[in-house]
Amino acid sequence: MIAGYNTISMGTGRKEFNPKKERPGLEEYMKEAGQAVLGQIGGAANVDECVVGNFIASRFNKQANLAGFFPYIDEGLRYKPAIRVEGACGTGALALVTGIRSILAETADVALVVGVEVQNTVKAIYGADILAAAGWFKERKDGHAYFFPGKFSDRAGAYFEKFGRDKTRRAMARWYRNAIENARLCPTAQEFTNRVEDLEALGMTEPNPKSFVDNLNVYDCSKVSDGASAIAIVSEEGLRRCGWKKEDAIEVMGFGQAENDITAAPANLTVLDTTRAALGKAFQQAGINREQLATVECHDCFTIAGILAIEALGFAKHGEGPDFVLAGNTSRTGVIPVNTTGGLIGWGHPTGATGVHQAVTIWEQLTGRAGNAQIEIHAGKPFGLTINMGGDDKTLVCIVYKKG
Repeated sequence: MIAGYNTISMGTGRKEFNPKKERPGLEEYMKEAGQAVLGQIGGAANVDECVVGNFIASRFNKQANLAGFFPYIDEGLRYKPAIRVEGACGTGALALVTGIRSILAETADVALVVGVEVQNTVKAIYGADILAAAGWFKERKDGHAYFFPGKFSDRAGAYFEKFGRDKTRRAMARWYRNAIENARLCPTAQEFTNRVEDLEALGMTEPNPKSFVDNLNVYDCSKVSDGASAIAIVSEEGLRRCGWKKEDAIEVMGFGQAENDITAAPANLTVLDTTRAALGKAFQQAGINREQLATVECHDCFTIAGILAIEALGFAKHGEGPDFVLAGNTSRTGVIPVNTTGGLIGWGHPTGATGVHQAVTIWEQLTGRAGNAQIEIHAGKPFGLTINMGGDDKTLVCIVYKKG
C-alpha cells in the first residue's frame, strides 16, 4: 500500500465545525482524498480498479451508488471498474480487502480504495437510529435510544460486575486520555485542538443513565464524524508503474476476516470472540505473533471496546486489560503503542472511512511519515496491525502490514 491520504475528520471539536453552516458533501470528501492519492501515483491512468467503502449514505445523505463518483474524482477514472462495499463500521477494511483480493487475483496491479462517510447531516439521536442498522434492527424497539452506546454500555456493565468497576473505569478514562493526547499530534484529527488539561478527570465523569446510558459517559464514545481516507493497493508491477520504491510502501503480509450471527446476542459480553477469531487468521497468514508488532490501530468505538481488544490480542489475560492499560502499555511510548493519531475516539469515526484511515496511519508510521505523531519503529518489530470492527463484534477484518 502506498500514497495514503486523510481529509480532516470533521465534527464537534473542530474549530471549523458549525452545525448550522453548510459543509462539504460526500462527493467533495471523495474528491479530496481520491485526487490526493492520484497525485502521488502518477494519475488516474495508472489505476486499474476502484473500491469505495461507505456504510449508510443512502440514509445519512440520501445518496446510493457511490461507485459512480469515481469519474467525478477524475475524468481518467471513467469506464474503470468500480465497486462499493459495506460492512457497518468495518466497511473501510472490507474495502481494503476487496482491493487486496483484486491484486492477488491479478485482475489489477493498482487499486484505488476510498472510504467515506458524512454523518453530521442529522441530530445525534436520529443518527443513533440510522446507525442501529449496523446491528439486528428487530432489536431496535427494545434497545436503548442510543442503540450502540447501549450495547457497549451493557458490555461495560458486565465487565464491571465480573472484574470490578473502579479499576475498569479508571482504565477507560486512561484510554480516553491517551486517545486525545495522540490526536493533539495529528492536524487532521477531530480532537486536534482539544486543550483540556486533566483529561483523565474528564474521562472519569460519572455516567448519567437519565440523559445517556448506564455505564458509559460521552467521552467513552467515538465521534460523529465526516471525512474520507484513501490509499493505493498495488502489486510489485503496480509499484514500478507508479514510480514508488519498495521502502516507501507497506507490504500486506496477511489478513483475517470473520463474521458472526447478527441476530444472536454475544456469547460472553466481556469477550470479543469474533475479533479474536479474525486476529488468529491474520497472524497465521502473516506468519508472525503479537510480540513482533510495532503498533496497532484498534477499533475503539468505545473505551471498553479498546480494553476488550487488548485482551483479544492476548497482550493481557481476560480481566487484566485494565491493568495493562493503566500501566501505560498502550501509550505511544508503551509496550504496544495503540492508535497513534487518536483512534476512533480521538481522530474520529467516519464509519465507512475508518478502516482505510487505520491503514493510512500504519503506512505513515512504518515509513516515517507521521509527522509529530511519529513513534519509534524498532528494526526487530517492523509490523503494524489494524483491527476494524462492524456492529457489536459481528464483522471483523484484521490486516498485518510490514515496512517495505
